[in-house]
Amino acid sequence: MPCPYLANRTEQQLFTELCGNTAQEKFEALSRGGFRRSHQVIYRPACPACNACTPVRIRTHDFKLTRAWRRIINKNSELLVENVGKNPTDEQYGLFQRYVTTRHSDGDMTNMSRRDYGSMILTSPVDTSIIEFRTTDKSLVAGCLIDHLSDGYSAVYSFFEPNSRHQSLGSYIVLWLVQQAKLYGLDHIYLGYLVKGCSQMAYKERFGPLEAFGADGWTLIN
Repeated sequence: MPCPYLANRTEQQLFTELCGNTAQEKFEALSRGGFRRSHQVIYRPACPACNACTPVRIRTHDFKLTRAWRRIINKNSELLVENVGKNPTDEQYGLFQRYVTTRHSDGDMTNMSRRDYGSMILTSPVDTSIIEFRTTDKSLVAGCLIDHLSDGYSAVYSFFEPNSRHQSLGSYIVLWLVQQAKLYGLDHIYLGYLVKGCSQMAYKERFGPLEAFGADGWTLIN
């Protein structure tokens, strides 16, 4: 299929379906092997002529809050955060649509219907939930779809109010996940793929120390 990250390239994937009583166990094992979940499928790029996609995860216990990170946390300290489980809503979908049409207008997600959005959440065969972030007047400003693993969280997809750049909501979501992982003694936040040459994925490099998955397993890269 066409590569979703790099122009004029073709992507090839190795994938399998998650189903049955062993779905969570299979999901966790493959996640630790560099795979990524979408709906009921877990996959990894297997492009014969390209290795630009590298699975990365944050080492939460070694993560240090810099002055810049603390500023972002302070900016958003009054947000109300709630885990609403697998509960897609019209309000979430409205925010999701505003986000993708503003930030990723050239992506496939701009064509997702309300039903497609609900399917993205409800078809997950593993421990999955939506985290909502609201202002004190209960306005929804951000959401994050996450998968729960025994050693951490996998950030599947985040979306937020596109007109709130000054709040750095995208970074705040990751920082919140790191803080939650530390609170519950979890080791990692799985961020998906860092893609060489794709500016939209470059933000992940800021959340060091990062581990990358390669031929020698997970190794520290920054």
